[in-house]
Amino acid sequence: MSVQSAIKRKTAPDLRARKNGEPIVMLTSYHAHTAALVDRHCDAILVGDSLGNVMHGFETTVPVTLDMMILQGRAVMRGSQAALVVVDMPFGSYEGSKEQAFQSAVRIMKETLCGAVKLEGGARMAETVAFLSERGIPVMGHIGLTPQSINMLGSFRAQGREEENWAPIENDARAIAEAGAFSIVVEAVAEPLARKITQSIAVPTIGIGASAACDGQVLVLEDMLGLSPRAPKFVRRYGNLGPMIEEAIAGYARDVKSRAFPGPEHVYGMKKS
Repeated sequence: MSVQSAIKRKTAPDLRARKNGEPIVMLTSYHAHTAALVDRHCDAILVGDSLGNVMHGFETTVPVTLDMMILQGRAVMRGSQAALVVVDMPFGSYEGSKEQAFQSAVRIMKETLCGAVKLEGGARMAETVAFLSERGIPVMGHIGLTPQSINMLGSFRAQGREEENWAPIENDARAIAEAGAFSIVVEAVAEPLARKITQSIAVPTIGIGASAACDGQVLVLEDMLGLSPRAPKFVRRYGNLGPMIEEAIAGYARDVKSRAFPGPEHVYGMKKS
């Protein structure tokens, strides 16, 4: 009798099958408690290297390490139950060679138990995507604005806003899809181009600052909750938690200073003899 049990979480093939179907809902998470909340509503959770910005205050994602991604990937897996968890491969962990990428991806998969990895880059990474996919590692691609390349791009600016610049981005999407990626994040790409890419490739596109025509959407959780001091143009704030949290902290500080907290209901008395 097989000791293997059915996978209870959504899988990469599940998301792949959503092409031209019900839109895929995806958000980032880096903690067990937020993962539990996101898990109730999302098909997939991205443990993004944006944790460098959100958790550590880095200006870019470049300083993020493989160990950082694995640590937070473990936390998200513990906090979630149903969503596919995808962990970003950080800058420097996969670009050197397809063999380097395989070793890094194996560490992520083994040490977090996540269901897929994500890497940035188009045609130049197609061979690596194929190498990983052929060896049992589901890969989500990422094209358009690729934040790990910020030092080459110079700024976080939208891509494909002039039609004469579309061809390389279209080629990137096609190359990654044909190499075996089960889905592709399309970031900060002009809407007509994102729509065209979505219609022309066989795997789902997940937009972030792209088009409602994409097969799904992803946002950084802290951006959409209003916790980030600044958010990109493409973010819709579904909450404004930053001021609420600060107000709560200020109230706590006032009560501590005035000795209004802790009150009688918050302290322990002696046991009656």
